Amino acid sequence: MTTGSRNNAVGGNTMACLENKEMTMFSKIATAFTALVFVMMAGCAGKDFVRPDSGELKNGQATYDQIVRQYGKPFREGTVLKNEKMVKTASYAYASAGGKSHRGGTAGRSMGFYFLDDILVGYEFVSSFADDHTDFDEMKISSITEGETTLDEAIKMLGEPSGYYIYPLIESNSEEAAVYAYSQVKGTFKFKLFQKMLVITYDRDRVVTKVEYTSSGSN
Repeated sequence: MTTGSRNNAVGGNTMACLENKEMTMFSKIATAFTALVFVMMAGCAGKDFVRPDSGELKNGQATYDQIVRQYGKPFREGTVLKNEKMVKTASYAYASAGGKSHRGGTAGRSMGFYFLDDILVGYEFVSSFADDHTDFDEMKISSITEGETTLDEAIKMLGEPSGYYIYPLIESNSEEAAVYAYSQVKGTFKFKLFQKMLVITYDRDRVVTKVEYTSSGSN
């Protein structure tokens, strides 16, 4: 298991804070985190959307144009270099100060999409709304054994994944990865940010080959 370093929570409702956070591991991998933090800290509402049904999005099949037709114009777009491939990113985000939050603070949800040559290679959904939150129990990660635990067993422990990645978001072009991601922002003038992310890579037999977990801030 690879555990990322823990960083200090970001405070202050400024673009500088957001730009600093964008330099972390989260925003380099998960565009949904960056978009969600932006709308929460900048006070933007964004455009609401619903979590996609399991199996609705197909990596290696869905196209950029199809995603845009379904979700509308992205809140934010960019590029990220992964495994020597330049990947296009598109993110959507929504926050509601009056929405019911899972753990308190501002309720928000976001989606991050990744495209290689305009073909979907990964996505993640992040939500702190009570009715569709993506929180997961990180204490159960130690029960996942690389080379032994199956993806189905991991899902029984943690619940449904927030998304899925394929190459080049992961190293192997013969494997896939299930993604668990959660983020929350508390406070009004001095923000308290918490984020965590788990990436479980598995082979064609659905046996776990790699487990990566990282978190930032405190909840």
